[in-house]
Amino acid sequence: MATNDTSKQVMGQGVMSTGEGTRIFPDVEACIDCGGCVVACKRTWDVPRDEQRISISTMLEGQPAEPMQRYNTDSAAALGTDGSPGETSIPMQCYHCEEAPCVSVCPTDSLIKKDNGFVDVRDNLCVGCQYCLSACPFGAPQFPGSDEGAARLFGNGGTMDKCTMCEERQDVGKGPACAEECATDALLVGEANEIADELEKRGSGSFFNDVAMGIIFGDDADQFEGSNA
Repeated sequence: MATNDTSKQVMGQGVMSTGEGTRIFPDVEACIDCGGCVVACKRTWDVPRDEQRISISTMLEGQPAEPMQRYNTDSAAALGTDGSPGETSIPMQCYHCEEAPCVSVCPTDSLIKKDNGFVDVRDNLCVGCQYCLSACPFGAPQFPGSDEGAARLFGNGGTMDKCTMCEERQDVGKGPACAEECATDALLVGEANEIADELEKRGSGSFFNDVAMGIIFGDDADQFEGSNA
């Protein structure tokens, strides 16, 4: 349950509390790949059309779906299986990991884990080396302009950008735009125990393996034991 702290207000089934110590995590069984979270993020933060801070990854029978397979009417034959393949949609963004690998590999301390739990980028220190992109298991770091000129070869084409978990909105008691506008409450926002309880109540798994859960939640990952999909 959400606390009585005024900085943590119950927003709904998806956004359970806001502010310091809250996390964002997907319920992949609820995601329908509608793209509403992507639109909400772009509109709220004026993200350019060709950039995005959140994306939906589609897994076909546990494998990354090839574009032609995803829309192939005979997908079962394409996969060499007798049955129709299932599909899992995963909202991928910065999960503001407790054991954030991007922070540990950043050579300029541009990436920091703040006292309130948010992973922040200090633009003035980023040199565009893209070490964080290599370290992040979730593909969160983005480098707008990294395809320009020499950046294609040397990875120095722009300052890193990523999901901020709408920290500014949370500072005033609002939830992240993507979560508040998710039609199926597939993005969960709250403390680790709130997210674990909500997944259990829904009968949903955590999807990620133990290693990934340890990166995202640190010691709190044990609250999700037995919930992996």
